[in-house]
Amino acid sequence: MAACGGADNASSPSSAPSPSQSAPMPAPAGGGGVTTAKDVFGPACSQVPTSGEGSVAGMVDDPVATAASNNPLLTKLVTAVKAVPGLADTLNGQQAITVFAPADPAFDELGDAKFKELAAAPDKLAPILKYHVAPQRYDAKGLEAAGTVPNLDSAAGGDLKIEGTGDKLTVNGAPVLCGNIPTRNATVFVIGKVLMPGANKQ
Repeated sequence: MAACGGADNASSPSSAPSPSQSAPMPAPAGGGGVTTAKDVFGPACSQVPTSGEGSVAGMVDDPVATAASNNPLLTKLVTAVKAVPGLADTLNGQQAITVFAPADPAFDELGDAKFKELAAAPDKLAPILKYHVAPQRYDAKGLEAAGTVPNLDSAAGGDLKIEGTGDKLTVNGAPVLCGNIPTRNATVFVIGKVLMPGANKQ
């Protein structure tokens, strides 16, 4: 795994803020928060295109929901986000977040019927999706140091538990398949499971 903590190359200072951006979020956390293409790690990274907008380098300049829409590992997540009115704009409008993005096979494990049921019920789907977002920007080193991180919706049921190190990093037990992916306003960790709110709530 490439070193995760030394990146000081933020991709966004030269980009004009989106009109929908909200108030500034907390500063990048832990090991620096902002990552570059060289910091990416994990077994599924080989499935990401090597060029174009869906590549690691191509995702850097776009806000996270837009960047995810070009990544072939995240087609079902993007469909789910679009099913919740305004959520893509909310994610794109944040200034420093971490997104734990379930890969398509993680949604497949829910079953097609369950996925369609959730997509048709935005009020149930929204808390699940927001549970996958931390309101600070962490890189892998920062996550390891934190141990637990909050989610974007404090009512969505407990902190996220980080365990393991390096390429063995897990989030609520879900393996990181491709981590430290940089976007303009977020660091993305593609994970192998859909996380359910309340799993770690005391």
